Amino acid sequence: MTLDEIKNANRILFDRLSLLLNAKPDFVTAEMVNELETSFGLSVDESFSLLLCAALGFDTEREADRKLWESYSLHMIHHLDEENFINDPYYKAVRIAQGSSVGEWELKEEALPAFAAFVCDDPLVLPDGRVIPQIGFFDTEYKYLSVLQNGREWMTLLPNELVTQRLPIKKAKGAVCTYGLGLGYFAFMCARKNEVESVTVVERDESVIKLFNDLLLPMFENKEKITVVCADAFEFAEKEAAKHKFDYIFADIWHDPSDGVDAYKRFKELERFCPDSEFDYWIEKTLRLYM
Repeated sequence: MTLDEIKNANRILFDRLSLLLNAKPDFVTAEMVNELETSFGLSVDESFSLLLCAALGFDTEREADRKLWESYSLHMIHHLDEENFINDPYYKAVRIAQGSSVGEWELKEEALPAFAAFVCDDPLVLPDGRVIPQIGFFDTEYKYLSVLQNGREWMTLLPNELVTQRLPIKKAKGAVCTYGLGLGYFAFMCARKNEVESVTVVERDESVIKLFNDLLLPMFENKEKITVVCADAFEFAEKEAAKHKFDYIFADIWHDPSDGVDAYKRFKELERFCPDSEFDYWIEKTLRLYM
């Protein structure tokens, strides 16, 4: 493909995936996959790929559609092992009663059906200009914890949340600051590390803080390392952060790229107040692609 053709293919694939993941992520079912396996001797991965291709409106009998799908799907679809996520230390440690809530915020256990499609990492950018979404699926039901505000998910223990925080967690050391509380996953994982002395969480919503302190923090290891500050993230970054001499700062106050780009730009401007700190941002690769 030419560069213009690649740019157009990127746009088409992202547009169609966005529609599917928002409207019908569980379009592919176990029954559909089993039927292809039984009738045509296909593997689970081959069956899922063909069904996802059809769900996105590509017709592999058309040469252009077939070439686009072959060019992207090999790098795009990932059959994930549930064990790699349910054995996560946070996943194993934190258990909640159904209906746990404070104000407009609620902790809830939800279930992802087998073969439902979901984003599982930042997009992959190839040297030829292809930008390839990373789409995962499980072959079994996957239960996960989520925190919701008025019914809208703000953080979950879905694979994308865990995978995209692994590198920042690995890099965290010394005095750590994180903007945004959510389920407290980042704080939990950092506090487990010997290299981390303290974790300061900056969160502006008092109800989220109460929900966290009452229902989640008691189950945390090394909870004595964690301090939650009720403050606006941008004001704290400008006026307070330098006083703490943080070694590592991680920002995660956005829901997705649609509301993340502007916040990311503001934080980048505020880095100057902590010149000796190392900074990272949740889904930064994705935010920069959108920019």
